[in-house]
Amino acid sequence: MYIDSHAHLFYEDFRNDLPDVIRRAQDAGVETIVVPGTTRETSRDAVELSEKYPFIYACVGFHPHDASKADAEGLKEIEELSRHPKVVAIGEIGLDFHYDFSPRNKQESVFQAQIEIAVRRNLPIVVHTRESMSQAIETVQSAARKYPDWKMNDNAGRGVFHCFTGNTDEARELFQIGFYVSYPGIVTFKNSPVVDTLKAIGLKNVLLETDSPYLAPVPLRGKRNEPGNVSHIANKVAEICSLQPSEVGKITSENTRRLFGIDRN
Repeated sequence: MYIDSHAHLFYEDFRNDLPDVIRRAQDAGVETIVVPGTTRETSRDAVELSEKYPFIYACVGFHPHDASKADAEGLKEIEELSRHPKVVAIGEIGLDFHYDFSPRNKQESVFQAQIEIAVRRNLPIVVHTRESMSQAIETVQSAARKYPDWKMNDNAGRGVFHCFTGNTDEARELFQIGFYVSYPGIVTFKNSPVVDTLKAIGLKNVLLETDSPYLAPVPLRGKRNEPGNVSHIANKVAEICSLQPSEVGKITSENTRRLFGIDRN
């Protein structure tokens, strides 16, 4: 059984066939799906999906692309939404210096503001990075120093760097302060730079994700991604780590449950 720790099922891509997408995921052995919001509107959508499906959990937050839309009222709503019993993290938040859809100083201030929400709510965070790994790591390291008790009482972890493209040293820096990393279909791509990192770090602090509808794994590249495809990712991770897919599913699912506080279904 697998957990897809990151899938945007509220996107228009799934508007016409979401029940079929859910069925295919269950048929593929996916027992739980975590749906991170990217705006105040999609955070509401994620919560609604979690209410509709018992095996779906939500995260709420402003993606760095939408940081310029995160005014005081919007951030207040994110904090209110985070009180819902099916909300398991603040996310997807972070820094994206590739597209710069929002000014960098605004991305940084909104990232910090949402970490503050997570600290107040004692929730983990789901972090997006692109061409901003060192800055994002510095931000969470600073938060860990400033708030040493944040998420440490239950030893569950402070968050996950999703779609992790960092190197081995960066992964280990994150592990030291209670973070996980997660891998989507990029592990299946030809000459993927993350393969050597995954070999070096093992699965102790690793989650699986699809990042649906993006980053479909080989052999489905170019198609819409969906949670059922997490099995392709697990198969490749098993090959990289010299394990059975069932072992990969067990380890990464336990990691995901621990981080997000999700009980077994």
